[in-house]
Amino acid sequence: MEGWLLEETEQYERDKRFFEKKYPNELVAMLKNLDRYFDALMSCGNPLQVSLGFIHHEPDGIKAIDQKGGGQKVKLQQTRLYIFPKTEEKILILLAIGTKTT
Repeated sequence: MEGWLLEETEQYERDKRFFEKKYPNELVAMLKNLDRYFDALMSCGNPLQVSLGFIHHEPDGIKAIDQKGGGQKVKLQQTRLYIFPKTEEKILILLAIGTKTT
């Protein structure tokens, strides 16, 4: 079975650079959760079978990964990493990152 690939949009890359400067702890937490989601996706192959506490289902098949977990000692601002799993092509598209206010 072939594995999944990650594809980053330009918006994701811009957002990531911004979050590296303004919200580094939140970015680290979301990227750790992305790794956990990606590992689960590689194991089962179907995004509908992946059920983790930091995943939120959005309209049109988009999923949001939040900053929860990871044993952070500081209170993190609520943030979301938006992804879209293209099941047929086995591509996980990283769309954008945002806070609750954006």
